[in-house]
Amino acid sequence: MAKNVAIVGVTGAVGQEFINILEQRDFPVKSIRMLASARSLGKTVKFNGKDYPVEELTENCFAGVDIALFSAGASRSKQFASAAVNAGAVVVDNSSAFRMDPTVPLVVPEVNPEAIKQHCGIIANPNCSTIIANVPIWPLHKANPIKRMVVSTYQAVSGAGQAGMTELFDQTRDVLAGRPAVCKKFKYQIAFNLFSHDSTIGPNGYNEEEMKMVKETHKIFNCPDIAITCTCIRVPVPRCHCESINLEFKDSITPDEVRALLEHAPGVSLIDDRTNNRFPMPLDAADHDDVYVGRIRQDESLPDRKGINLWVSGDQIRKGAALNAVQIAERL
Repeated sequence: MAKNVAIVGVTGAVGQEFINILEQRDFPVKSIRMLASARSLGKTVKFNGKDYPVEELTENCFAGVDIALFSAGASRSKQFASAAVNAGAVVVDNSSAFRMDPTVPLVVPEVNPEAIKQHCGIIANPNCSTIIANVPIWPLHKANPIKRMVVSTYQAVSGAGQAGMTELFDQTRDVLAGRPAVCKKFKYQIAFNLFSHDSTIGPNGYNEEEMKMVKETHKIFNCPDIAITCTCIRVPVPRCHCESINLEFKDSITPDEVRALLEHAPGVSLIDDRTNNRFPMPLDAADHDDVYVGRIRQDESLPDRKGINLWVSGDQIRKGAALNAVQIAERL
């Protein structure tokens, strides 16, 4: 049954990816509204060969909308999501606004699609790094419960939106031309550099990105007992996050068993060629739906073959944001 769809934040990087994915997956759209801030008035967005005007986001623009895909930041989600719900829409929100609200399902369709049925008008999309980690880890956890998880992320600048990508490109040109790098979006130079993720550091010394991965994974897996620690780093890559993931399991598990579990897992592709030292890269994952997994090896520091190391790469604009939301909308 065709749906009336609204895209909130349509001019942003994730908003544009919403458009691409709705087209590519032939989502049953009856009508579509392109919503953004007043700054974007006068712009048009093409969908299925037709130009649509960008409308200003207000509390009165959701009449008749069935599904509203939000990606305009937490403050706007908090301001406008209730208006969409009151107008009869189901909101799939890509911000952090509602993720830890106990009344709002936090969903990765490959992991906990049953949670969608519990919604009261809003469904939260997890953080991009959380999604990319959870898709390959879940089938392993189902087969052999995970006791501890250590994650180090290598996060592309597009996680900070179009402004992050623009800054990387501008700084790269300037540095190569012998000019000083100008910092606007990021506090520190990103070209030819990397730094701790640009989110607020909490009193425990962890930044918000790291704590999102901990808390969201506990909620999505419905397993608060997993010990999780993270270090999140911003790297000078335009698109696709990579993650080094170390897992400790309840029982013994071998790399071959992990490969067998992941070979047919939904949303996962393997690139694990030891002979040619060929493992997942951002160039593999860019513009693709799957999370790519490789460097599957035993953690020899743990006894009884209970530890495994993985390396993953996933497109954080696509699977880490827009695709995950559209998959939720498809199930709705």
